[in-house]
Amino acid sequence: MDGTRRLQYRWAGALLLAQGVLMEGLVFVGLVVLLALGIPETVIVERADVFALPYLQENLYLMMAMSGIFAALRVLGAIGLLRNRLWGLGLSLINCIVTLVLMIFLLPAGLADGVLSGTALVLMLFAKLGRDSDGQAKLLA
Repeated sequence: MDGTRRLQYRWAGALLLAQGVLMEGLVFVGLVVLLALGIPETVIVERADVFALPYLQENLYLMMAMSGIFAALRVLGAIGLLRNRLWGLGLSLINCIVTLVLMIFLLPAGLADGVLSGTALVLMLFAKLGRDSDGQAKLLA
């Protein structure tokens, strides 16, 4: 694998790792802290305006728990991508596509997710589909 492709995979993996740990993992840690302190969900929902859709806003603790699942999958995919594993590429591609599809429902926080996942997706696609082993651009036909 040439240096440019490897660098693109590394950047994509780093973006996904940062997104998984900072944006989604910390939300799950916040949920654990809130539950440990015994703070009811209604108190948080009244004071935090996180999502544009009322259903998501009313089920904030469930959304925070789902964030932990997304964090684990995103970090796992990023580690696989950084270790040059094909399964890491597949998992990361799926994570990015799902995030881009769901980001419209998760406004305004979905904007940052979309920027990070979209950038990582483009980098992974450029690395996989951009050039052949001779350095020539891959064509459709």
